[in-house]
Amino acid sequence: MDQAEKLRNVVKLKNQVYKPNARVITVTSGKGGVGKSNVAVNLAVQMQKLGKKVIVFDADFGLANVEVMFGAVPQYHLGDVIYHGKNIADIITEGPLGIGFVSGGTGVAGLNDLTKEQVISLTKSLQALDRKADVILIDTGAGISSHVLEFVLVSPEVLLVTTADPSALTDAYSLLKAAYRDPRFQRQETKISVLVNRAGSEDEGRMVFEKLSSVVGQFLEGELCYAGSIPQDRMLERAVRQQKTVSLDAPAAKSSRAFEALTASILDMDVRQTTYATGIAQLFSRFWKQTD
Repeated sequence: MDQAEKLRNVVKLKNQVYKPNARVITVTSGKGGVGKSNVAVNLAVQMQKLGKKVIVFDADFGLANVEVMFGAVPQYHLGDVIYHGKNIADIITEGPLGIGFVSGGTGVAGLNDLTKEQVISLTKSLQALDRKADVILIDTGAGISSHVLEFVLVSPEVLLVTTADPSALTDAYSLLKAAYRDPRFQRQETKISVLVNRAGSEDEGRMVFEKLSSVVGQFLEGELCYAGSIPQDRMLERAVRQQKTVSLDAPAAKSSRAFEALTASILDMDVRQTTYATGIAQLFSRFWKQTD
């Protein structure tokens, strides 16, 4: 029996009814330096302000951008659940406004090599995590590494962050090309939205999206959604330099207002398209099926 079949048997255990509560959104980018983690953190703040219970899952085990901006240093990470018997509640660090923060740590790197018992234990733990949140934001690494691509392949919702910089657009397209040309990618079950960060104007944000969308439609026969843009803003730049979150540090800034609008749009879509609420346990189940 292969690992994927073992997992399916676990999920379909008799008398076990699992209904995911959390909506999972993967925030990713084709390259570093476009503000991906900053977007994830500000979205979390704005969602929490609107009464949603949010957990940020930091799947970029090479960096610590999220914890720096939250000012929250995690004592444990996902690897402690997998290898050291910690409960999922043990590894949730509380950030500002009560936002939960989970570090993937080195546990993300070892997801492909888990034993049957570890798969069962982690799946049950992640189900508990689903019950603790309305929205789980997964902040991936940047670029086209195998771990970034795997999260894109299994996520029902992907928020792709880019800028108007030509190299950022090229790398964003390269990530999309890798996903669309992967035989495991289920395009009908995946909503990919593009957010243009540090846009000079709303018109520039729309133009950048149209350029990327046109190329994806022509060469990959794919369809992208426009999430919107976050304007270039000196208050945002200052917050980044000071390793702060602009939505908390300067709530009246134009970038903060743009994050408010983006959040309202995303949550409104949640009401109209409930099929995207799959839960993080189910997402990781798809991860193991894809990588088996």
